[in-house]
Amino acid sequence: MQAKVYVVDDDPGMLDSTVWLLESVGLQALPFSAGQAFLDAGVDDGPACVLLDVRMPGLGGLAVQQALRERGSSIPVIFVSAHADVPIVVRAFKGGACDFIEKPYSDQLLLDSVQAALSRAGQAQAGGSELAQVRARVERLTPRERDVFIPLVQGLGNREIAERLGVSVKTVDLYRGRVMRRMAAGSLAELVGMAIACGEVQALGLHARG
Repeated sequence: MQAKVYVVDDDPGMLDSTVWLLESVGLQALPFSAGQAFLDAGVDDGPACVLLDVRMPGLGGLAVQQALRERGSSIPVIFVSAHADVPIVVRAFKGGACDFIEKPYSDQLLLDSVQAALSRAGQAQAGGSELAQVRARVERLTPRERDVFIPLVQGLGNREIAERLGVSVKTVDLYRGRVMRRMAAGSLAELVGMAIACGEVQALGLHARG
């Protein structure tokens, strides 16, 4: 899937030159001359980032960033501005910006920043896909496998689980092996990490989800 860069800038000349630069290295650049227009268009799935001018008529860059956060969007944001005073820069980074570039900037500086942001977006997407796979494995566990899975990741031993379930240690050992295989876990530590990532247990105290 081709990476996308949303370019939001009210300066027509800057908008055109930035789009040309990005397209010259094979990126798909989508231009917007206003923050609200960008928000109205929505952000597609896939690796993407947004170049946001700080000062624009209507919604400025910081307001657009806040709106993205309220929507739950994790798209990496790179701010560009000719007015990079300290309070604005601090607000941008506190809001989760991955870079802040002062105008005028060199083409290479901008391209390096965009590539770093797209790499970050790709890693986040891959992580989300991996987590979805783990959750799907949990959902495919049988009720009895789940009865063993939860106390196992809470730190209980085979004998304790057997007593809790009223079965033999040998039976627990059998189901433990099945859980490890079905979850594709190479170790108990990895299984615990999967359970925490999925929210099946809490990291502190390893209490089961209610």
